[in-house]
Amino acid sequence: PRAEFGTRVYKISGIGTVPCGRVETGVLRPGTIVQFAPSGVSSECKSVEMHHTALAQAIPGDNVGFNVRNLTVKDIKRGNVASDAKNQPAVGCEDFTAQVIVMNHPGQIRKGYTPVLDWHTSHIGCKFGELLSKIDRRTGKSMEGGEPEYFKNGDSALVKIVPTKP
Repeated sequence: PRAEFGTRVYKISGIGTVPCGRVETGVLRPGTIVQFAPSGVSSECKSVEMHHTALAQAIPGDNVGFNVRNLTVKDIKRGNVASDAKNQPAVGCEDFTAQVIVMNHPGQIRKGYTPVLDWHTSHIGCKFGELLSKIDRRTGKSMEGGEPEYFKNGDSALVKIVPTKP
């Protein structure tokens, strides 16, 4: 399994560069080579701590800080994802497909709509590239009729989302 984190990064005097985040999957142990996406920089994890206590390993759900070798705070950006460099490391993407449910929006949402999406510590402006299909909320299946022109409150849909920044 790979370990994934949405990171914030700190420089702590006497210790060095410390990315912090929540372990989403897998396990993080000292000695693991971590790779940060989307930049691709990698480093060895020297230590793992939670609430100023050293850990032998961090498991999913743990909010931890981990010290990395030979990287600065400029090498790792807030929101980067760290994963095991030797086990299918996470990579950046040009776009992705997401199921969206419109909860409270005035009017209609059309192709080109640009919301800010939040994922852990990241806040990324995105654009709705293609409105792929409406989804029946009871069955979870795509509804017939091809690409819809718009979505409105209460609709569930598959949308191709394009981040405005990597």
